[in-house]
Amino acid sequence: MNDETKKEEVKAQETTAAEGSDTQAVEASAEKKNQRKPRGRKPSGRKPQNNLDPEMEERVVAVNRVAKVVKGGRRFSFSALMVVGDKKGNVGYGLGKAKEVPEAIRKATQAAQRHMVHVPIDKGTIPHQILGEFDAGKILFKPAAEGTGIKAAGACRSILELAGVKNVLTKSLRGNNTHNIVKATFMALKNLRSPEKIANLRGVDVSRVRIK
Repeated sequence: MNDETKKEEVKAQETTAAEGSDTQAVEASAEKKNQRKPRGRKPSGRKPQNNLDPEMEERVVAVNRVAKVVKGGRRFSFSALMVVGDKKGNVGYGLGKAKEVPEAIRKATQAAQRHMVHVPIDKGTIPHQILGEFDAGKILFKPAAEGTGIKAAGACRSILELAGVKNVLTKSLRGNNTHNIVKATFMALKNLRSPEKIANLRGVDVSRVRIK
């Protein structure tokens, strides 16, 4: 074997070794990149929507467009007011804000599910007369006989229907802002007490406190 052949073999071995080292370096760098932790950036894309309970029913009370004035012009966004209930005494409301209406509705629905209240219902109506008041909103609620129906309008009617109330009399004494009406209605529903609860507090029989 001559010297030229030996030199060619040595060069071929060196080239193969260099290629192998380069490949290992590339693999090592790729592994390091995979092991790096993200720098706190949130993944792009929308969050998966939470499925609503099949027993729950949702209604849109109000959708408003809001404009924010900035240096470059006006930025528009939407706010949605939602009511969620199962018509079995559980009802809640929520407010959601986003740059698109569907996203605002989704946020409002999630907020409503997190803030549910239980409404005591006695024979299809409320247990007693009560006054709901919040800011400029003021509403009077009275029990009603069977067949009366829900004598209410707007947001108040939607809340009572989703709560499962069948017969009730209402009268708006002050205010017509939708948000105040909703909050005043929930303030009244939260303060309702069942005949059983009142009887336990007084230490008497339920028949003595029940409305006849």
